[in-house]
Amino acid sequence: MQTLDMATTPLREVNATLQAAKDQTNATEWEVLNPRGSHAVAVGLDGPISVTVRGSTGYYTAGMNKQAQVTVAGSAGPGVAENMMSGTVVIEGDASQYAGATGRGGLLVIKGNAASRCGISMKGIDIVVGGNIGHMSAFMAQAGNLVVLGDAGDALGDSLYEARIFVRGSVKSLGADCVEKDMRPEHAEILRDLLARAGIDADPSEFRRYGSARKLYNFNIDNASAY
Repeated sequence: MQTLDMATTPLREVNATLQAAKDQTNATEWEVLNPRGSHAVAVGLDGPISVTVRGSTGYYTAGMNKQAQVTVAGSAGPGVAENMMSGTVVIEGDASQYAGATGRGGLLVIKGNAASRCGISMKGIDIVVGGNIGHMSAFMAQAGNLVVLGDAGDALGDSLYEARIFVRGSVKSLGADCVEKDMRPEHAEILRDLLARAGIDADPSEFRRYGSARKLYNFNIDNASAY
């Protein structure tokens, strides 16, 4: 395993080294020490490497990730895995607001809680949260899956498109055009696979599914009050 110590190595050099690691076939496992809440750690990775950050990080950790597996042995600030394309990002602790924002692919696992706007404008990413999520999560979510083992805050799924939301706990309120839907066998299978990939042992039958009522796709004067 290769080690980068942020107590002595600047952030720019840390990221440049990790971004270049895809061209080094014998350097596939990395650890980053002493992040001390630094922002934009392990961003822009594009290679099948494994990175473990030993401590908590600031905003935009593992942003734009492709192929890499990034684990934060701590908590992460706002925008973790923002615009993620593929690969896996695991947060051992909690995540701040807009985790997984605009993510297009890959898997984001947050073992603790996530704050407001988790999965905002998600476009294909899969997000699994072991705890609770805050208000306005999955706002304008277009595609992908958001799985919540705890509770969800206000306005869940406001103005969402075709993303699926699975919640095991309670939902404080649903956003505009978001409704509870039947959990059919194919949805239970999707959920079972996501839980397995996230390393979480839970029964899909304990979850409820939410999705779009599809009333806001096109403007309709009868629905004007909902816009």
